[in-house]
Amino acid sequence: MSLELAWLLICAALVIFMTPGLAFFYGGLVKAKSVVAMMMLSFGSIIVVALLYTLIGAGIASQNGADSNAFFGNPFSDFALRETATALGDSDPESYGLFAGHAFLVAFCIITVALVSGAVADRAKFWPWMLFAALFSVVVVFPTFRWLWGLDAEGDFDGWLANDVYGLGASFDWAGGTVIHQSAGAAALALALVLGKRKIGFSKEEAVSHNVPLVLIGAAILWFGWFGFNTGVHGGDVDSTGLIFFNTLIAPAAAAFGWIVVEKFKDGKSTAVGAASGIVAGLVAITPACAALTPLWAIILGLVSGAISALAVELKFKFGFDDSLDVVGIHLVAGFIGCVYIGLFGTVGVDVESVLSDGKFSLLGAQVLSSLTVIAFSFVASFAIALGIEKTIGFRVKEEDEIAGIDSVLHGEGYAID
Repeated sequence: MSLELAWLLICAALVIFMTPGLAFFYGGLVKAKSVVAMMMLSFGSIIVVALLYTLIGAGIASQNGADSNAFFGNPFSDFALRETATALGDSDPESYGLFAGHAFLVAFCIITVALVSGAVADRAKFWPWMLFAALFSVVVVFPTFRWLWGLDAEGDFDGWLANDVYGLGASFDWAGGTVIHQSAGAAALALALVLGKRKIGFSKEEAVSHNVPLVLIGAAILWFGWFGFNTGVHGGDVDSTGLIFFNTLIAPAAAAFGWIVVEKFKDGKSTAVGAASGIVAGLVAITPACAALTPLWAIILGLVSGAISALAVELKFKFGFDDSLDVVGIHLVAGFIGCVYIGLFGTVGVDVESVLSDGKFSLLGAQVLSSLTVIAFSFVASFAIALGIEKTIGFRVKEEDEIAGIDSVLHGEGYAID
């Protein structure tokens, strides 16, 4: 077994483990009477996305068949019938193998979908969520992954975001700040608008986490798994893996500091949930930029993303959309900051020069436009899917079930409390 293969399989396992970690993180944030239902949305994402990716998603997202292009792969590829191995894109069979590469990529797809579930806490039905997860994967996740990470027959990246954005040149996104975090944040906003506010729990006073230790456990698992998330991408670049690993440590630490400082000045207290949320914001921000920054610039990115996200999560109260667990304020905002930051301050491994390194604005323009394109596409598609589900089979639980507690209503488990 090659070292590349071994490392990629370890990283794939770490990223898969992140979705149960997300379930803990989200589960601790919601009410006690909806924790099972909340966690089931993450586990449901694993089930539906893993199956769909195997059947059609691998072809759409990565494999380059006869009908593939820079925007959409071939859903009728023979991936599910394959027995052995050429690498992703049929290149270098000795590198890491077909199935290992796809195991890593499907883990990314799974957590992209699971992240969205934080916007519908306390009020979404399970089976309509499974339908949304399936449609969102096919319409948004798999195609946008091809935009960024699609490979041609020689194993070269041929997705349009990786090569050219409106004539400005290639955008740079190491591990998915656009197609994972901004995409999930935009979809979360769409679902929050379609499902509307919770009957109980939307105000600041009511938004109390039922189990803070569970939130911290979830944040710890996410941080641990994120080392695989960032260092395993593209098969593991040996020359930059150490830097990527180190940046994945220090940016979240700085972001947590930035968040709790803002909390202290704004509310008089620094909370454990705030520290955990800051860690996640820093992880999100460093995801696209981990291979493009020196450690000092990674620290500054962490401080900025943590502080801004701490303020951004308050926007839902100002504008009246119930993004229950702050997917928009953390993932969309911090993901956008991380992507744009590369165009301003990226100095390591960036093919197109940043403003800092060369005084050029082409990369910055590409970063902004690629982010806005993915955000707009994900929002519009997700809104249409969610609205269609709500108007047909219904996406939101009945008011009386929401008040009673959806754990017992939807899953016959957990308990309801007044």
